[in-house]
Amino acid sequence: MSEEQTNSLPDREAEPQPHHIRLPGFILDEDIGLGDVIKRTTTALGIPPCDDCARRAAALNRWLVFSRPRSK
Repeated sequence: MSEEQTNSLPDREAEPQPHHIRLPGFILDEDIGLGDVIKRTTTALGIPPCDDCARRAAALNRWLVFSRPRSK
């Protein structure tokens, strides 16, 4: 590509957007990240969270989000 073509391309955001998996509306009331799902599950099993767990959850939330289907 020439320099003119690369300058005309829109700038990409510094951080990529998370992947979205759409689940039926009766399963979710709000968007939830994969890290939050794992954090809730491990807490329910009696595993106490730590600082590393919070960093892992934040990274997984940036990577994958479960959401409701789009309204038509």
